[in-house]
Amino acid sequence: MSVAAQFYHLDNRLLAALPPDVFATLERDLADVTLEQGTVLFEPGDPIERVYFPQTGVVSLLIVTAGHMLEISTIGREGAVGVQRGLGERLAFARTTVQNTGRFSVISAARFEQIVGQNAAARDLIAQYSEVLCAEAQQTAACNALHDASSRLCRWLLQTADRLDSDVVPLTQEFMSHMLGVRRTTLTLLARTLQNKKAIRYSRGRIRIIDRALLEASACECYRVIQHDALPRRIGLKL
Repeated sequence: MSVAAQFYHLDNRLLAALPPDVFATLERDLADVTLEQGTVLFEPGDPIERVYFPQTGVVSLLIVTAGHMLEISTIGREGAVGVQRGLGERLAFARTTVQNTGRFSVISAARFEQIVGQNAAARDLIAQYSEVLCAEAQQTAACNALHDASSRLCRWLLQTADRLDSDVVPLTQEFMSHMLGVRRTTLTLLARTLQNKKAIRYSRGRIRIIDRALLEASACECYRVIQHDALPRRIGLKL
């Protein structure tokens, strides 16, 4: 494997946190792929056959009920999709969709389980990260139930920008309305209000964060809890 390819794989913080000997074994089987926005990786109940490590893309975990979708978690370069398969055979519990086009490191789930199963430190890392995903899903569920759509939108924009490491979020209002579980017309009004406050600038398919401090002040407290470094620290996971 080329030095450049290895560097790309290590853009993912979970891969970079693995014991060096485990990563050295994994990298022989890691593929570097680009996945487009809207690509569905898993449906609920699907067997997990591949593990996806985002390098530059972001993935949404969605619950689908009564014809509606609601996001329960997002995963960027701090984590992985399907990583619980390293602890044994698992089924997907949510629809898993690529939120932002980007590069991903991908490996066969069976091979990943085989390699991780031989190293206790790697298994512990995967177990801890699974706890982080569970905690985020719980926090997001409470956020969706208790907080207004405006503060949730601010939280979601900040969270996505963090995972992209960019103040530009390339998403349509239709896609965002699905993520937040609100009507598109409601999302349009919320985005317009934030734009009038000069917190964001919106053009078709792109939102640019103009005043991050204002957006943080307008977000619910869940942003500070879910922020991609905060939950791992609470659980003692070092990424």
